[in-house]
Amino acid sequence: MVGIFKKKESISRIEDMEGNELMPGDHVISFRYDLGECTLISAENEIEYFSIGKGTKVHYARMIDASTGRQKVRKLS
Repeated sequence: MVGIFKKKESISRIEDMEGNELMPGDHVISFRYDLGECTLISAENEIEYFSIGKGTKVHYARMIDASTGRQKVRKLS
């Protein structure tokens, strides 16, 4: 029974709607919560989306599409 409730040490690969890998510092367009253009930021071992227009932050887990498991964002080139 030892080790059942271990905390995850790292975040698994995060992908946008098209399968592109997302990393902190990437610019994306959000399709949820009316965030518009966002930047991925790393804060205390977590990934968040920072909305450039609104100035709000959203945790990456709230952006996961249930049917695909990918983020509801599109990476900007």
